Amino acid sequence: MTTTSLLTARPGIALKGAVRAPGDKSISHRSLILGAMATGITKIEGLLEGEDILATARAVEAFGATVTRLGAAHWQVDGRGGLTSPDQVIDCGNAGTGVRLLMGAAAGYLITATFDGDASLRKRPMKRVTGPLAQMGVRFDWQTREDRLPVTLSGGSLTGIDYAQTVASAQIKSAILLAGLNASGTTTVLEPEKSRDHTERMLRAFGAEVEVESVGDGWRVSLLGGQTLTGTAVSVPGDPSSAAFPLAAGLIVPGAEVTVEGVMLNPLRTGLLDTWAEMGAELTITNRRSSGGEEVGDITARHSRLRGIVVPERRAASMIDEYPILAATAAFAEGSTIMRGIGEMRVKESDRIALMAAGLTACGVQVEEEPEGFTVTGGPVAGGATVTTHGDHRIAMSHLILGLAAQAAVNVDEPGMIATSFPDFVQMMQGLGADMEAA
Repeated sequence: MTTTSLLTARPGIALKGAVRAPGDKSISHRSLILGAMATGITKIEGLLEGEDILATARAVEAFGATVTRLGAAHWQVDGRGGLTSPDQVIDCGNAGTGVRLLMGAAAGYLITATFDGDASLRKRPMKRVTGPLAQMGVRFDWQTREDRLPVTLSGGSLTGIDYAQTVASAQIKSAILLAGLNASGTTTVLEPEKSRDHTERMLRAFGAEVEVESVGDGWRVSLLGGQTLTGTAVSVPGDPSSAAFPLAAGLIVPGAEVTVEGVMLNPLRTGLLDTWAEMGAELTITNRRSSGGEEVGDITARHSRLRGIVVPERRAASMIDEYPILAATAAFAEGSTIMRGIGEMRVKESDRIALMAAGLTACGVQVEEEPEGFTVTGGPVAGGATVTTHGDHRIAMSHLILGLAAQAAVNVDEPGMIATSFPDFVQMMQGLGADMEAA
C-alpha cells in the first residue's frame, strides 16, 4: 500500500473482471484469539493480513501463544490453554474489534495487561465493553481519561452475568462471552436485534457449547463457564465489508461488470446486498458453497440504475460498517436514500456520519445530516474534491469508489490507513481497470 499523503481516483473506462475477496476481518480476529485461548494447534487458511489483524496476532503472541506465518494468508497458532500476563503493553493499533475482544478474552485469567492503540483508537469509547466486564469482576485502571485507552485490566475470579444490550453489538456480546468462558456460572447476553454471530459459531468449532434462543427480533445467547477450547482448523471466508467496494464500483461505473469471488453470505452480514437490491441493483450470486462453517458465493455487480429508498433501521446491525459505501452509491441514485438509526457510526474509527456528509458535500452531493443518520439525494456527482478522512479506511475507500464514477477526480488524504483492513485495495481496483494512483 502506498505511503503517499494523497490517493486519487479518476473516472475512466468501464470496470471489468473477477477478483477474490480478502479474508473476513471479523473471523480473522476471532480465529487468532480463540486459537490462543485453546489448547493445541489452530491452523488458519485465508487470514486477512491487514494491519488490524497483524496487531491482534502480535497481541496473542504477547499473551503467551506461539504464532507462525506458514505462507500467504496461512497461519498457525499454538495455544497453551489460556493467556498469561504480557511483559509489554498490548498495542492494538487501530483495531477496535481487536482490543475489545482481547479485553474479553484476557478478563477470565488471573493476569494484568495494559491495552493501548493509535491516536484514532484512543478516541474510541471503551466502557461499552469494560462496563459489563467490570460487572463480572474485572478491574480497570484508566491511565489518562476514563472510557479511553490506555487502560490496565486485572482479570480472574469472574462471575457470569445476565446482560441486556440496548443496541445490538457483536463486539460487546463477544467480549462478554469470551470472558464468560472462564467465569463461574452461566453468562447470558440478550440482544434487542440480531448482531453478527461469528463468535457463537466459532466457539462451537473450538468445542464450546453455546445456547442461542430467538427472542422477538433478537436473541438470547448463553454459555456455561469452565469450558475449555481445543485448537482446530479455520477457513476464513471472504469479507463482505471489503467486497462491498469493488461491487459498488460495478454498480455505479457506466458499463461495468465486476465479480467478487468467495464472499461470505451469512444473513447477518448481507444487509447491504438486500439494500442495494431494493434500490434496483443488478446483483447475481452464483456458486454458493460452504467454507469454514459459513455459506459463501460469487457475487457479480453490473452497472445499474439505482433509486433512493428508506433503509429499514432494523437492518443497521447487519451492515453498520457498510453505510459509508452505501452513501457513496446513493449519490448516484435517483431520489433520496434515507439512513437512520445509525448513531453507532459516530463512534467508529471516526464520526463516519459527519465525515461522509462532509466528503459527499465537497463532491457536489446533496446531504442532510441528522444526529442518528443522514439523507443522501442523488444526482450528477461533480467530484473534484480532496476529502479529509481522519485516517478512517472506510471513508477513504468509499470516496475513492465515488471518484471512479464522478465527473472529476476525487482525492483522499491519509490513504495508508486503508491497509488496516484491505491492504491490496488499490492493486485490486487497478486490476479491474480503475484509474487509481498516488496523487
